[in-house]
Amino acid sequence: MTTDNPIQPDVPPSGTGCVECLDGGGWWFHLRRCAQCGHIGCCDSSPAQHATAHWKATGHPVIQSFEPGEDWFWDYSRDEAGSGPRLAPADSHPEDQPAPGPAGAVPADWRSHLHR
Repeated sequence: MTTDNPIQPDVPPSGTGCVECLDGGGWWFHLRRCAQCGHIGCCDSSPAQHATAHWKATGHPVIQSFEPGEDWFWDYSRDEAGSGPRLAPADSHPEDQPAPGPAGAVPADWRSHLHR
């Protein structure tokens, strides 16, 4: 496969939480994984929307849910859901990691900060 392919199944995830939120002390609602480079970013309901920002900065259009029990894909460039191959482990953040997360960083009034 070339790096131009929007899905690179052998690339592992960048970690267990949103890279930018963890670096900056932020928090997320749900997590998304870039299917091309493995970047873990927060969803569009999250305050910072880092998964979409990653697509806009890199041009990597396909993400997969990084939530336990979910395996759906989304293609930003086509604005549509789709399917794809099984990606390198891990398939989700650890099941004991809360959503929203990370533990200790989520404000008590977190629901009022979500984008809808």
